Amino acid sequence: MTYYVDIAANSDGDGSKARPFNRIQQAADIAIAGDEVIVAPGVYREAVNPKNGGTADKRIVYRSEKPLAAHITGAEEVKNWTGIGGNVYSTRVSNKIFGDYNPYKTLVSGDWFIAFFTAHTGDVFLNGKSMYEVQSLDDVKNPKVYIPSWDQEFSVYTWYCEQDETKDETVFYANFQGKDPNKENVEITVRRNCFYPSEEGRGFITLSGFTVSQAATQWAPPTAYQEGMIGPHWSKGWIIEDCEVYESKCSGISLGKYCQPNNDNKWLKWKYKDGTQTERDCICQAQAEGWTKENIGSHIVRRCNIHDCGQTGIVGHLGGVFSLIEDNHIHHINNKQNLAGAEIGGIKMHAAIDCIYRRNHIHHCTRGLWLDWQAQGTRVTQNLFHDNALPKEYNQNKESGIGCGEDLFIEVSHGPTLLDNNIFLSDRAVKLCTQGVALVHNIIAGGLVGVGRGTNNGAPGEPSPRYTPYHMPHRTEIAGFMTILHGDCKFYNNIFIQRKMRPAMLEGMFLSMMNGNDWDDGNIVAGTIPFDAYPTFDEWNSLFEGYCGMGSEATNRYYSKLPVWAGGNLYFNGAKPMKKEADAYVDLKNQVEISCEEKNGKVFLKTNVYDFLPKEACRLMKTDDIMMAFEPEEKYENPDGTPIVFDTDLIGKKRGSSPIAGPFVDGSEVKEALF
Repeated sequence: MTYYVDIAANSDGDGSKARPFNRIQQAADIAIAGDEVIVAPGVYREAVNPKNGGTADKRIVYRSEKPLAAHITGAEEVKNWTGIGGNVYSTRVSNKIFGDYNPYKTLVSGDWFIAFFTAHTGDVFLNGKSMYEVQSLDDVKNPKVYIPSWDQEFSVYTWYCEQDETKDETVFYANFQGKDPNKENVEITVRRNCFYPSEEGRGFITLSGFTVSQAATQWAPPTAYQEGMIGPHWSKGWIIEDCEVYESKCSGISLGKYCQPNNDNKWLKWKYKDGTQTERDCICQAQAEGWTKENIGSHIVRRCNIHDCGQTGIVGHLGGVFSLIEDNHIHHINNKQNLAGAEIGGIKMHAAIDCIYRRNHIHHCTRGLWLDWQAQGTRVTQNLFHDNALPKEYNQNKESGIGCGEDLFIEVSHGPTLLDNNIFLSDRAVKLCTQGVALVHNIIAGGLVGVGRGTNNGAPGEPSPRYTPYHMPHRTEIAGFMTILHGDCKFYNNIFIQRKMRPAMLEGMFLSMMNGNDWDDGNIVAGTIPFDAYPTFDEWNSLFEGYCGMGSEATNRYYSKLPVWAGGNLYFNGAKPMKKEADAYVDLKNQVEISCEEKNGKVFLKTNVYDFLPKEACRLMKTDDIMMAFEPEEKYENPDGTPIVFDTDLIGKKRGSSPIAGPFVDGSEVKEALF
């Protein structure tokens, strides 16, 4: 059955092409497996709640008739603004418009959220762009540039709200900097979600070609019910494709965790158990309550343009397992810097078991991709990352509570986590507070950060290791728990390039923040040098020679650093290999340039590094050439358990048996558009 929806239609439509519905929800109430819902161009101010799910062979498909022309928004227009002096206007809105969820009575809160000032889940928008909430009417009248913002010029467009309990109204004040809000498009958020089932288990739904914007979403930590503007709500098999997703207060798309009432933001509400322990509790409870490959995950997010969300573009814990995230443009996430905490990034995923992130362009985010806990079987391949540490002008400050990010952060995971055929161009390329990672055929033009740190829980006077789970290969079932020993990393056929170091990353406040910091070392020196003190496999193996079990002399062998492997790597501009890297090629003569640029809507890599590559070929790597991840005893292989041959480069060309280092078959491909 095909149902039709057109916002311009009469309210008495029956969903036929001749008499379409005028609300998407009318179709969502009755669509069942095998049905398709075609939505005509227009703005749909509603929260779509799919009542039914499809099946693996009979999906329910919601499709915009014209790409991006059907716009689902959580906002409503407000036109009745009254000037109260200068650039400041005021308006009143009846709270009845919000139903049982008033975003202007609801504060952003949750585990790992840093509430350095009051932030409501609602927002005020000028021509589709969220303005800056401030703390008083005086701050509206006398706005100041918000220093941490990556868009300081717009940060003086401010708003403030208060409640008139007598009239049951929300009163807004806003500074439009000389613009007349009654002539501009001014909106406020009124809905919590835009396309999101209220019930769990509504699987196998496709959302295709929509513009989706402006929802009053709540903070989404791994220990809470994780909501997004769009999301499958603890189900299986969704496809979200060809959509533009922007201006969610917190998260754009959630592939995340269901609600566990007994353990929902428990760290915030019940102070006696640490957040890390409540997260372990969440994982074990989920396994007991049906978290399996057969029931949950296996979603696809592809070809979406995701931008200008406050917390994450895509978020998830447990619910995103076995998913494919590909061909997306994810950018300008958390640029307002008005939300802070440990759950921010272009993508922030916990337990990304057997997830594949490929051919994504991720840039200008506080942090690009954050894989936290259980990045087991996770593959990050053929992606371009850049400008994910700080904007060009250093504008970080201690008061904001927001740290400095990087292109990719892997945290307290046992692996195997595979990074291959990527380009990392930010000052801080990959943060490795983890183990069990293989980097193969990448360009890395920034530092490896946090090596050997960031895996304890920060107790100043007591041991606080973060024991994290590992799983049966290609399953969700827990195989064991262990703390992070560090090491167990592999580097093959990479090109390391030391870019010019920005003064802001080398001196002053930033380094003072890193001094004595057990979470971060602030490293921006490119190369494997942070692993200088790690053993080779032979050195580590010697600890066990002659060992005969109980009765042997006590040693640290089971708790010492794990070995590190390296081969076929190239180093330019002063990038530094670790001392034990026997075949490192170090070019001290030539000056390499590398950057990316946009021309005619296409993104190109600009570099001369291929003028200086050595003639010697590298080894064509395969799964069996890489030591398995230590703790889960799992190989760097495909999600179905088949081996990988690293014979395909960043843009899909095939390597021969004697490849060169880096993500391309040869230097000629640099002339081709990456995205």
